[in-house]
Amino acid sequence: MIALWRRIGEFFSSEYQNLTRVNKSDRPWQMPFAASIAMGLPLLIGVQFDHLNYGLPGCLGGMVFLYLPNTPMHHRIITLMSCAFGMLTCYSLGVISQFTPALMVPCLGVIATVVTIACRFYMLPPPGSLFFIMAASIGMFIPMQALQVPFFIGLMGMGSVLALGVALLYSLYILKQRPAGPISSVQAPSFDFVIIDSVMIGVTVALSLLIALSLELPRPYWVPISCLSVIQGLSTKAGWNTLVQRVLGSGAGLLLAWYILNLHLDNWSICFVMMALNFLIETLAVRQFGLAMIFLTPLTIYIAEAARMGADDQPFMIIQSRVTDTVLGSLIGIVCGWILSQPKFRALISTQMRKLIPTRSAP
Repeated sequence: MIALWRRIGEFFSSEYQNLTRVNKSDRPWQMPFAASIAMGLPLLIGVQFDHLNYGLPGCLGGMVFLYLPNTPMHHRIITLMSCAFGMLTCYSLGVISQFTPALMVPCLGVIATVVTIACRFYMLPPPGSLFFIMAASIGMFIPMQALQVPFFIGLMGMGSVLALGVALLYSLYILKQRPAGPISSVQAPSFDFVIIDSVMIGVTVALSLLIALSLELPRPYWVPISCLSVIQGLSTKAGWNTLVQRVLGSGAGLLLAWYILNLHLDNWSICFVMMALNFLIETLAVRQFGLAMIFLTPLTIYIAEAARMGADDQPFMIIQSRVTDTVLGSLIGIVCGWILSQPKFRALISTQMRKLIPTRSAP
């Protein structure tokens, strides 16, 4: 019995160390600063013209800066341009689908599947497919008229172009200060890792949106985002540690968001707060993921909700909705992730999907 309790104590001690470990990082402070500029400039321009809601799509497009790799200049720009095109496509499909509600669920499922396939095939590092799916989900529920669709898509496109300009200036500076890292060769990943997992993730994300719409939640876009965040990486131990950090960090982040929302900041203050939050996120993300989540939670709330804030009762409504959607999406992700990890289920799905592949190209 004593030996059993000792093993239990050692297990929890090991898990605690994993959760609280602060990693070393050689990321220069200029990178989080440049990321905050890329995200914040569209907001500042929008506020200057008294239209914060016009700056938010550009802010979302500016998040593409986060995919900037530590590689030579030509590879940096090509990678960022590809990610910008992908995010703009996801956002555009999301915006267009809102005018045909029956297409929203299958549209998000296809987007999640295709984006996950591309991210896994090219080994795109974190944040991976998260911001692509976030762009599509938020685009589905941004209030607009049909004639405004090209305008809002253009705003996000300009935000992405602005982020590319910031990335170019940052790269010109930083590559003089330190050498670029090597370009990782794309290895041939397994069929199950790229195709099977991606299809199942896409189906799960679509299912989470369907459940959210069926429950008539006021802000259903958080459900698929939370579901995707949870289901990715659950098959590994590091994934479970990340999940625990995400849950704890999100809980603390909601408290921080509650405090900031109750300040009822003006539009200029909202812009600078969002830029400061993004700087803290990019500084902490490579060191301690749980701490970064504390600041990511209020930032994502502002990205989706800043244009509609103003009523006295909204902070409570926003936090309540975010908690409900996050819990629901996380539960769907955990349950579906457990089901998808079962060997018999995976073998059955893999067998059926391989039958769809032409014989001459089957892996």
